[in-house]
Amino acid sequence: DVQLQVSGGGVVQPGGSLRLSCAASGLTLSSYAMGWFRQNPGREREFVAAIVWSGTVTRYADAVKGRFMISRDNTKNTVSLQMNGLKAEDTAVYFCASYRYPYLDGSYYSEEFYTYWGQGTLVTVSS
Repeated sequence: DVQLQVSGGGVVQPGGSLRLSCAASGLTLSSYAMGWFRQNPGREREFVAAIVWSGTVTRYADAVKGRFMISRDNTKNTVSLQMNGLKAEDTAVYFCASYRYPYLDGSYYSEEFYTYWGQGTLVTVSS
């Protein structure tokens, strides 16, 4: 049974930082590229960041580029998202997901090509 357990969400003030973690069981993350998505009520889930199996290539949505950093530790079977300089518009439920390939092709920003999903964690940026 595959599970992606997401943790690290919470409430933070604008300009603050949070680190999200995604721990896998029943799935060897080193065989997959991984991604983070986020979603607000009434809106579609949107791409945030992705990383190839080796961690050597990353991709970011323009809205988070320069503020967020995705990383992974294959020895611990985890993927993380370090979020700095948080803004009110970053408020959302954040999900991690495993991509269909170990590398990132041209479809990495589309949720339909991700296979397994974590349960999501709420990040609230508010003063």
